[in-house]
Amino acid sequence: MSAAERLEELPVVGPGRLPEWIRVAPPRGAAYPEVKAILEELRLGTVCREARCPNLPECWSAGTATLMLLGTDCSRRCTFCAVTTRSSHGVVDATEPSRVAEGVRRWGLKYVVLTQVCRDDLEDGGAAVLAATVRAIRRESPSTRVELLVGDLAGKPRSLRTVLDARPDVLAHNIETVKRLSPAVRDRRASYQQSLTLLATAASDSPSFVTKSSLMLGLGEAGPEVEETLHDLRSAGVRLLTLGQYLRPSAVHRPVERYLPPAEFAAWKHRALELGFDGVESGPLVRSSYRADELFSRAIGGA
Repeated sequence: MSAAERLEELPVVGPGRLPEWIRVAPPRGAAYPEVKAILEELRLGTVCREARCPNLPECWSAGTATLMLLGTDCSRRCTFCAVTTRSSHGVVDATEPSRVAEGVRRWGLKYVVLTQVCRDDLEDGGAAVLAATVRAIRRESPSTRVELLVGDLAGKPRSLRTVLDARPDVLAHNIETVKRLSPAVRDRRASYQQSLTLLATAASDSPSFVTKSSLMLGLGEAGPEVEETLHDLRSAGVRLLTLGQYLRPSAVHRPVERYLPPAEFAAWKHRALELGFDGVESGPLVRSSYRADELFSRAIGGA
């Protein structure tokens, strides 16, 4: 049976109340208070809280988090995202790279994910700060693997070059949705092709360089459109992929068109692996940084 035939046999769940397979537990575990205290003391932002990630309990209880750089105000307004839209007027905190590096060291992290708000108010989109943070972590915690989840940096090759020269272990950028829906789902300054170009450029930088992307489902995409996106990402050299259910942050955000059952996510994972991705995480609550260390291990043959 083909992937398309398997998907056609799965049930369709509409956009009503949350289905039974989407349940989020409260934060718990011995590491949670320590992680929270370090974040607050060092004034570190996390996408976990700003984007209302459903995996915060699991990740923070395990002593991990995705740190958000360049403040907590984003210059773009995507219809799916809970991060505050507001201009920072070119203001940059010069202490941020060192504070992040100290937090990583005090956590004792073996793997850290750094992401960013979009900063179209900066000429380089914040690339210099991202690169400085990677280098600061290398100095403070030389054995820590660093995944850098960047925006599209306004499509500027020089900004991407700045980031790549810092040599993160993984360069991630999220395609977010299928081509047809991209103009309605993402800010007008983003584009499907611009994202593919960034990923392809990063993948071609070095044969051993690991690139990664993420796709939300439940926004109204059709199966063939998801298939097309997977092909496009592989053609761009993307090696790691996450697929997750879009969850509406509030009533002012884009509504959910449908909730995909876990079996459908499993089918897409199977299809993505058939297409040659080195590692895939796919499930209703999966987000772009979910189990990032395990995915990276698969890419380099460690798992």
